[in-house]
Amino acid sequence: MHDLPIHLWYSITRLGGAGLTLPLALTIALWLALGYTWRLALGWLAILAAAVSIVALTKIAFLGWGVGVRAWDFTGVSGHAMLSTAVYPVGIFLTLLPTRASVRVAGIVIGLAAGIAVGLSRVVLDAHSPSEAVSGCIVGALAAVCFAYCAWNARPGKLSVVPVAVSLLMLAVALHDVRVPTQRWITHVALHLSGRDRPFIRARWKAGVQTPRRTPDAALRHDASLPSGLT
Repeated sequence: MHDLPIHLWYSITRLGGAGLTLPLALTIALWLALGYTWRLALGWLAILAAAVSIVALTKIAFLGWGVGVRAWDFTGVSGHAMLSTAVYPVGIFLTLLPTRASVRVAGIVIGLAAGIAVGLSRVVLDAHSPSEAVSGCIVGALAAVCFAYCAWNARPGKLSVVPVAVSLLMLAVALHDVRVPTQRWITHVALHLSGRDRPFIRARWKAGVQTPRRTPDAALRHDASLPSGLT
């Protein structure tokens, strides 16, 4: 698989971008609210929010304080791997919810495979270490399976497969290359909370080189450089 063209790996990795997966997640919540119950919709959003929080907290801990595991080259849970492994299985599960159990299970497995492919692409493209991609897939898979377990006995037949599938597919095609600067936002939060001038960087961290703390002058320069509303 590593012999695939590099442009194909980039296409795969974009499937896990927040600009695509988060709108898909919100659309899933909307369909759940319309076709089933608001309780299911809110449950899905709560589960996903918990998974997103794990990603954000591990990244903030590393960028701001250098918290990681050097032996595993771990600096934070992969957001691409987590989001794709959480959202795609649930999207397919929702589409297949009116069908029999075996079909739903097959759909979840296909969704998990798509998420794992995104996780692998992050490693191939040197965006994440294997431990970060694997942890992202695990967190995302747990979120997807947890929601599927909670929604397994939802009353079928209240939601037609066609509009759900078509809307999710159209959204995936339309937003495939939309990018959201989540890493930049997380870095701003990490620097603000830790009081550092610069974030920890993987290469320096692995070499044991300390990242300097923010000086008063540097803090003023940093705050002045932030967009309005982020200071």
